[in-house]
Amino acid sequence: MQRTGLRFPTTVNLVLITSVLMLAPLAHAIWQEDWRAARAFFYSGALSAVIAVMVGLALAARAAPASSTAVLVRLLLAYALLPAVMAAPVSLLVPSISYGQAYFEMMSSLTTTGATVLSDVATVPESVHLWRAICGWAGGLLILVVAVAILEPMKLGGFELEAAIAPGRSLRRQSLGGGGTGERLWHHARNVAPVYAALTAVLTFGLLLAGDRLLVALSHAMSVMSTSAITPLESLSEAKSGYAGEVLIFLFLLLALSRNSIQLSRSESGRGPLRDPEYRLAAVIVLSVSGLLFARHFFGAVDVEEQGNLRAAATALWGGLFNVLSFLSTTGFESRDWAEARDWSGLETPGLILLLLCLVGGGVATTAGGVKLLRVYALYKHGVREMQRLIHPNSVGGAGITARRIRREGALIAWVFLMMFLLGMSLLLLVLTALGQNFDDALALSVAALSNTGPAAQLLNPEFSYTALDPATRAVLSVAMVFGRVEVLVFVSLLNPDFWRR
Repeated sequence: MQRTGLRFPTTVNLVLITSVLMLAPLAHAIWQEDWRAARAFFYSGALSAVIAVMVGLALAARAAPASSTAVLVRLLLAYALLPAVMAAPVSLLVPSISYGQAYFEMMSSLTTTGATVLSDVATVPESVHLWRAICGWAGGLLILVVAVAILEPMKLGGFELEAAIAPGRSLRRQSLGGGGTGERLWHHARNVAPVYAALTAVLTFGLLLAGDRLLVALSHAMSVMSTSAITPLESLSEAKSGYAGEVLIFLFLLLALSRNSIQLSRSESGRGPLRDPEYRLAAVIVLSVSGLLFARHFFGAVDVEEQGNLRAAATALWGGLFNVLSFLSTTGFESRDWAEARDWSGLETPGLILLLLCLVGGGVATTAGGVKLLRVYALYKHGVREMQRLIHPNSVGGAGITARRIRREGALIAWVFLMMFLLGMSLLLLVLTALGQNFDDALALSVAALSNTGPAAQLLNPEFSYTALDPATRAVLSVAMVFGRVEVLVFVSLLNPDFWRR
């Protein structure tokens, strides 16, 4: 392909990579002597690879356009096509779900949403659970590579804000350079993938030492790195790693708060955590929200005379810290102590708070979804400056040119994005209610899909299940998950007539 004289289209190459990834669950099935699962993955992988090669050979002679429009269209096409390939073995091995539900499951995995239609995970072959985790992990890697290879030079995906606040940098879209899209993706994948894989291996090894078996440790490690919350268990609380595993997961979830965690983008400033605005804002949010939740449960414990139970208080505090960071990073794992906090105080935790955290989201150019912390930071600085001007109307804002651009150009772009995001969420909410969902479920589903936080759908209604969704609702949510993953500005760019002329 790229390494030879042939140049297959990028989407075809991604299908071939998907076929190669099926070798992992195939090997796992052979190791477990699950020959039915092994046949399903072998046939699905071989068939998709053959079809991809045939299509690639038919299109290889065409000159691949490198225009921005073609790149974005290919990206959206890949998100529509890849789940169809990934769903083939799942639909064969889980007869309780239809192919449409399997497609939704894989779309959820690829977009790192983690919404699952599998109602009884114990009856699902372990190779399918491994495949779900691999697809989520690959989806996280894909969005990282796309962010630095495509969205950054095009000033999309949060980089438009950095261009606005960096002195001397233009807001105009830059050229993607010579060569096809595949070459750009391959070049950046060689830089991103080793770091991404190494961190996954470190977390897997840590969870193994903490007591998890290999499948659980690997699945949870891949889910944490991709913020997809995919697990082969009913919930994270069933993991044998216990508190040690949760502490490890908590530390690795911090990587989703800022692109400076891994230093992948060529535009990062190399600032430490104490100077990184995303980390600083995340620290304020996590500590303040978890503190408020703990205080609410503490005063509830007073009413039931449990405030003296120090162990219950400590577990309630940890459960709040873990869950706040988990939903802020748009992962959605719940601590085993989350239920303990409710039992200690006798109060239910308001799920709307966690929904708002999902909307805020993690860092720019990470696997997290949501509005992103850098945009929220720009809006916060603008709000602080406006309140200062109410007291001193003729004052001049200090802190340098970068801070002033954050408060002006940066805040303007962040506000535009926020309004488009909320308009998209409102439209999705209306569509879901028109399709028969009640308001609470429609609101939770809207946030879950657009922020790519699948478990958030159960925050307002713990009895909710994706399994019961009708095909029309699943189709709408599938589009919404892609909308949330590649962000609204990509779709708006495709509607710009000037964008299509280039």
